[in-house]
Amino acid sequence: MSTASHSHVFLGEGHDKNERRTWAVIALCAVMMVAEIVGGLLFGSIALVADGLHMSTHAGALLLAALAYRYARRHADDPRFSFGTGKFGDLAGFSSAIVLVMIAVLIGYEAVARLIAPVPISFNEAIPIAALGLIVNIVSALLLGGGGGGHDHGHSYDHSHSNDHSRSHEHSHGHGHGTAHRDNNMRAAVIHVLADAIVSVLVIAGLLLGRSFGWLFMDPLAGLVGAAVIASWSYGLIRDTGAILLDMNPDRGMAERVRATIERDGDRVEDLHLWRLGPGHLGAILSVVTAKPRDAGHYRRLLRHFRNLSHVTVEVQQT
Repeated sequence: MSTASHSHVFLGEGHDKNERRTWAVIALCAVMMVAEIVGGLLFGSIALVADGLHMSTHAGALLLAALAYRYARRHADDPRFSFGTGKFGDLAGFSSAIVLVMIAVLIGYEAVARLIAPVPISFNEAIPIAALGLIVNIVSALLLGGGGGGHDHGHSYDHSHSNDHSRSHEHSHGHGHGTAHRDNNMRAAVIHVLADAIVSVLVIAGLLLGRSFGWLFMDPLAGLVGAAVIASWSYGLIRDTGAILLDMNPDRGMAERVRATIERDGDRVEDLHLWRLGPGHLGAILSVVTAKPRDAGHYRRLLRHFRNLSHVTVEVQQT
C-alpha cells in the first residue's frame, strides 16, 4: 500500500531472458547468412540466395528486437515515458513486420523473374547448404521458443485521482491471457525465424524436384510460395502491433466485465478506456457516476480481481 508513488514498469516477466535469447540467435544467423548468400551465388540458386537475403534482413530485424529490449529495460523508470516503456516491443515488432513485407516483395519479384528466365542450378552443391540453413532455423526457433509468451510478473498497480494506490494478486476471470501477455517483440523475432524455416523447406523441396525431374521452375516457385507465406504472417503482425500502438481496446469482453462489475450495484460508468501498456499489463480510465457516498478506493477494490489491470484511474462524480 502506497500513498506517494507507484511503479510504471510495464515489462513482461521474461524481458531480460528474451533479450539474451535474441542476441544468441543474431550471432548464429549472421554466420549462416554469409554461407547461404555465397553458396547461392556460387551454385546459381535464386531461392537459396533469397533465403540468405531474408536471413540477413531478419538478422537486422532481430538486432532491432534486441536493441528494443535493451532500451526498454534501461529506460523503464524514465519519467519522460508517461506509461513506461512496455510498448517498445510492439514498436519494434511493427517495424519488423514492415521489413518482412519488403522481403516478401523482393523474393516474389526475383522468383517471377527466374520463372520467366530460368538459370542453371548446381543442385548437388546447393541442397546441402539449404539443409544447413534449415538446421540453423530450427536451432534458432528452439532458442527463441521459450520466450514467446511474455508472462505477467504477478503484480497489479492501481491508481486513482485520489492518489491512493494498491496492489492485487488476484486473477481476472475470463480474460484473454494469451493476447494480454503476448510479447510482440519476441513474436516478431520468432516469425522471422519461422519464415526462414518455411523458405528453407521450400528451397530443399524445389531443389530436390528440380534435380530429380529437371523442373527448373520448382526453385523459383518455392521462392514465390515462401514470399506469400511471409506476406501473410507480416499482415497479422502489422495488424496486431498497429492496434496496440494506436491504443485500441485490447479486450472488449474484459471492458464489458469491468463495466458490469462497477454497475452491478446501481452506479453508472459514464466513460471507460482500456488499452495495453506492455506484455501482461493493461491500463484503464473510468469515470463513474454515483448517487452514493463512495470514493475511488471503493471502485478499485471492486476491480482487484482483474489481475491484468496494472494502472487504473478512477474519477467519481457524485449526483
